[in-house]
Amino acid sequence: MRWRDFRRPDGTPETVAALREAYERAATERVEIACGGGIGRTGTALAVLAVMSGVPASDAVAWVRAHYHPHAVETRGQRRWVSEVAAALID
Repeated sequence: MRWRDFRRPDGTPETVAALREAYERAATERVEIACGGGIGRTGTALAVLAVMSGVPASDAVAWVRAHYHPHAVETRGQRRWVSEVAAALID
């Protein structure tokens, strides 16, 4: 997927579909999520996966920062994207 550094993904539906597939595949196989630095985009993806796993949307970024990296989900735009996606997942 196209997701430039410090940004949100270029295609939300495609990115959410890929994350949903990763979430489903993780039940039976190893799945890795990575980006160039391993903090912003990776943390953002992990926050969405956390919501899919049942972490409340309002706690997802804090959860990833506590359990993965303290600076995960680096930008305001990435945090906003997690909130938008989480709201859509809950609906």
